[in-house]
Parts: sequence; structure tokens; C-alpha cells
Amino acid sequence: MKQLFDTVSSNCSKLVTKSYSTSFSLAVKMLSPKIRMDIYNVYGFVRFADEIVDSFHDYDKEKLILKFEADYYEALETGVSLNPILNSFQQTVTKYQISDDLVQAFLKSMKADLYKTEYKTKEEYDAYIYGSADVVGLMCLKIFVNGDSEKYEELKHAAMRLGSAFQKVNFLRDLKDDIESLDRSYFPNIDLRALNNESKGQIIKEIEEDFEVAFNDGVLKLPVEAKFGVYVAYRYYKRLLKKLNKTPSSEIMETRIRISNPMKINLLARSFVKYKLNII
Repeated sequence: MKQLFDTVSSNCSKLVTKSYSTSFSLAVKMLSPKIRMDIYNVYGFVRFADEIVDSFHDYDKEKLILKFEADYYEALETGVSLNPILNSFQQTVTKYQISDDLVQAFLKSMKADLYKTEYKTKEEYDAYIYGSADVVGLMCLKIFVNGDSEKYEELKHAAMRLGSAFQKVNFLRDLKDDIESLDRSYFPNIDLRALNNESKGQIIKEIEEDFEVAFNDGVLKLPVEAKFGVYVAYRYYKRLLKKLNKTPSSEIMETRIRISNPMKINLLARSFVKYKLNII
């Protein structure tokens, strides 16, 4: 019967993924069934932690995130949790020997969102992105390479750059909510309330450099079980960046840039053709 509970737990993580991100959920569906559920398990954990610090405004966020952290470590120690998201995540952590420093770095960045509203130096900015995004990419990479430590080390830097690129795109398209709702400013030395085309161009150039390294040194070298799904996510975020680049700076502060469902389907179809023709 424990197996039934574990299945229900992972299905909860899958539901969280589908409910919070249709785009990421689509990319996960393109992964091999062998690893798909473990990626859902990672997403469920990071999404819940992020929701605590970003959305639970009527509650004691610090108390909640600390309890979430304590409950995770209890689950890791005992091998079970009645919180289905933590139950499924701790199983994935154990199965792939995801190192605790990655989990700790992630939780550190999440807890920083409780009190830190501005990142004034590149060092602070890089440290936050490492914890909030790069380590999530590394957790996923652990799953993609299925215990192959040599392959993990080879792709580690590229996985971090892809995580950084995804996070920076999210920062840019979420400027309005981050500034007006959460009073946060992530990009250092840029007045985001008066974002101009020059500053936007600097940000986009930085993201494009991340994408270039991530694609050439990482996506192209991924195991077959993971390559297509990661490529779909890569193409989606590249399209978002292209749309952000074409959007006047003033409009970015007024609306959240999105990719339409027909465009998502188009991206998926074109990505599939390239994959089947071994272009990637």
C-alpha cells in the first residue's frame, strides 16, 4: 500500500506542474517516461517553496518556509512524509543522490525573498540566481544523466547557464509584478522603474550569451531521454526572449509577455521535426 501512496504523491507533483506552468508541463511530457515523474517531483518542491514566499501574503511566510524546510529534512531522514510533495521529492533526491548543497542553496535564495528587495551588486545577483535557478537545473541534470558522474561534470556548467537564462527571462517578463506587487528588483545597477531600451538591451545580451553556451555545451550533448524535452523548453524561452526584445521597454512594465497556444504548438512541431532529422 505504500507504493500506492508514493504513486499518489508523485501524481500530486505532476498536478502542481500542470496547474502552475502549462509550458513547463509540455516540455516535461517530451522527456522519456523513465525520468518524467522525477522531474515533476523536483518541480513540485521548488514551486511550493516559491509560492510560499511569493503568494502567501496573509500568512507568516517565514514560519511556513522554515516548517517546509524542516518537514523536508524529516522526510529525507525517515523516507516518508504525509505531505505528498515532500514525499515524492525526497524519493527523487535519494534515488539520484542529489547533494544537499543544491537543496540548501535553493532554500537560501527562497528565504532571501522574504526580506531582500534589491540586488545592488553582480555578486549578490549571481548568488541569488545560482540558488533560485542554477541549482534546479543541476537537480534536473542529476536525473538526466542517471548517476553518470562524468557526464554530470561535463554538462554541469551548461546546465547552470540554461537555468540562469530561464530565470533572467522570467525576471524580465515579470518586471511589473516583481516591482509593483513584491517590491523586488533583481537586475543590479539598472533602474527598472524607468527601464529604457539600452538597459533592456544589456539584459538581453547577457541572456543570449547564457543561451549560446547552454545550447552548444549542454542541450546538444544531453542523453537521448532528456534532449528533446529540454530543447522544447529552450526553444520556448528563446521565443519569449525574442518577443521581449521586440517589445518597447515601456510596454514590458505594463504587461506580462506571453506565448500564445498556437505558437506553442508551432514551436513543438518544428522542434520535433529538427529532433527527428537529427538536427539537434
